[in-house]
Amino acid sequence: MSAIASLFQEAARLAAKFRESAPSRHVPQHDYAASLATFDEPLPAAGADMADVIRQLAEGAEPGLHLTTGPRFFGWVIGGSHPVGVAADFLTSAWGQNAGNHVAAPAAAAVEAIAARWLLDILKLPAESSVGFVTGATVANFTCLAAARGEVLRKAGWDADAKGLFGAPEITVLIGDDAHTTVFSALQFLGLGHDRVLRLPTDRVGRIDPAALPGALAAVTGPCIAILQAGQINTGAFDDFLRIIPALKEKGAWVHVDSAFGLWAQASERFSHLSRGVEAADSWATDGHKWLQTPYDCGYAIVRDELAHRRAMTIAASYLPLAAEGERDPSHYVPELSRRARGFATWAMLKHLGRDGIAALIDQCCASARLLAEHLAREPGITILNEATLNQIILRFAADRPDDESDAITRRTIEKIRQDATLFAGGAKWHGRDVLRLSVTNFQTTADEARLAADSIIAAFRSVSRG
Repeated sequence: MSAIASLFQEAARLAAKFRESAPSRHVPQHDYAASLATFDEPLPAAGADMADVIRQLAEGAEPGLHLTTGPRFFGWVIGGSHPVGVAADFLTSAWGQNAGNHVAAPAAAAVEAIAARWLLDILKLPAESSVGFVTGATVANFTCLAAARGEVLRKAGWDADAKGLFGAPEITVLIGDDAHTTVFSALQFLGLGHDRVLRLPTDRVGRIDPAALPGALAAVTGPCIAILQAGQINTGAFDDFLRIIPALKEKGAWVHVDSAFGLWAQASERFSHLSRGVEAADSWATDGHKWLQTPYDCGYAIVRDELAHRRAMTIAASYLPLAAEGERDPSHYVPELSRRARGFATWAMLKHLGRDGIAALIDQCCASARLLAEHLAREPGITILNEATLNQIILRFAADRPDDESDAITRRTIEKIRQDATLFAGGAKWHGRDVLRLSVTNFQTTADEARLAADSIIAAFRSVSRG
């Protein structure tokens, strides 16, 4: 056996051992300080054996790893890194392709083209849309909003790509009060400002109030970008696209939808009613490393107007090849030139699961979330704050007590849940109060896993209440 084959087999053995081991703990054994101490040593003068380095890496890292690949990881909206996607990602690393353009990596560009077409199909978005394969929804939001910025200013007679924003017509940005923080970051990066927005009031689960729209639009006199949500990060709620998008379009606004996980409701007959009308928007940001279960990192910037997308993102230089008619150059749709070939894992997951498998996966996650919420709601002292219409649950403990006391009990219960280590869940602030947030996004989270998690949360709450 060659040294390369032996090395790769050892890495595969260690990876499989980690994934196949029974998940007895759902929180890391090492925190950051302990992990840092594990790896903290002077740079060695002499090199080390390849296999020894890989074994030492696994031995040192694994105590500081979350079991994000396990069925009871509910801390954030993170998919389970399905083995098929991971295997495709192994090959992607081994092939060492720079997916910057279609000449440097022809197969990577071709697979992206097919995977993009399949994504538009399963997400029920306009077939003429373009897709950029980015790191995740953060950069997807940035990419889509860059296209939006350029296009609304172009229609106002200003070339932002050539002239920048100095002296440009003012852009009004409409956004809901409960929008995700990454959207505000994208606005900051694009020079539009995270605070220089017109915030729209939202309801108790974070949906924009359509009744507030006419008054807000009356104040818009120039270029306008509106940002909606498909899947609020805490509650899973969807804005009312059927009512809101037509009103925005009548005003000439570019409508962008932040939909890191919620857009995948489009793939399910049971849940697509939540996203009705979303296809009428101009751009959408979503992730593969959430419900498609690809490994990190993988996201998609989708823009209806392919030319606006290319205007915002194309990277050109004399040494870079030009795309011929009908060829898709990946560098025209993302802000990076050198980047990982994310299309391979996307293609592999779409091919493996197929239309029916993706729908079944989403249905299972949502059914498990609903079961989890129903089980928890039966426990006196636990209050579910949202309808479990998708995969997100937020709840408070001892909500019948004064707010500060309930906040303290909620925080202590979250800490107890983590100490018990049967599952991992995270806290958040919702409308100023502490909540426990549960995100069910893993292909392995079955009804049995949901019941086990609910029982563990209830036991933690009872223990804190007694204490």
